Amino acid sequence: MTKKSKAVAMRPAKGVPCTAGPTDADTFKASAALICGPELAAYRVINAADGKGSLAEILDVPALIDHLRDQAGAVQGGSLAAPEAMLMNQATALQSLFARLVESGMGQSLRANTEMFLKLGLRAQNQCRATLETLAAIKNPPVVFAKQANITNGPQQVNNGIDAPRVRENKIEQTKLLEATPNERLDFGEKAKASGTNQAMATVGAVHRAKDNSGQKDSFPERI
Repeated sequence: MTKKSKAVAMRPAKGVPCTAGPTDADTFKASAALICGPELAAYRVINAADGKGSLAEILDVPALIDHLRDQAGAVQGGSLAAPEAMLMNQATALQSLFARLVESGMGQSLRANTEMFLKLGLRAQNQCRATLETLAAIKNPPVVFAKQANITNGPQQVNNGIDAPRVRENKIEQTKLLEATPNERLDFGEKAKASGTNQAMATVGAVHRAKDNSGQKDSFPERI
C-alpha cells in the first residue's frame, strides 16, 4: 500500500505555502517545484526589501505568490499590460532618483562629493532612458527586412525572375609533355622500304676496297 503523507499542508518558514500530496514523495516534489519556481524567487527579493518595513504588516505570502503566478500567466497568454505598466513605473521612479541625486550633488560644498552625486544621477538618467527604449520596443516591435544572401565559393550569376543564359565553362586541358624516352612521340610508324624502281638508291652494303697486290696504298671504295 502507498504510504500517505501525515501533513495536510506544509507551511515552511514565514508562511510560504506548499500543498501536501497524497504521499510523502508527492509532497517533496511539490516543495521542490515551489523552491525552484520563479514566484518564490521574486517573493524572496520582495521580502528582503519590504519584509522588515511598514509593508510587512500587510504582506501576505500566499496571496503574493498567487498574484505573481497570475501575472506570469497573463504574459504567457499574450497580455503585456503588466510588463508595460512595470516599465513605465520604473522609468518614473528612475526619473525621480535622477532628480534627487542631482539636487543633492548641487548642494555639496566639496567638489569630490558633487562629482559623486552627479555621476550617480547621470547613471539613473541613463537607466531611465534604457527603460523607456525597452518599453517602446515592446509597444512597437522593430520590423526587420532580410535581404537575400547568395553565398558561393566560385563564380555565380543570380538573376531573380529572369532566366540567365548559360555560360560555357572553359576547360583547360593539362599540357601533355613528351615521355622520358627521347623522340618517342616523333616516331609516326615503321621505316619505309626502298622501292624496286630505283635500286641505285638502295641501302649501301659493306665498303668494298680494291685489292692491293703491289703494296700501294688503299684506293677509294668502288662505286656501286
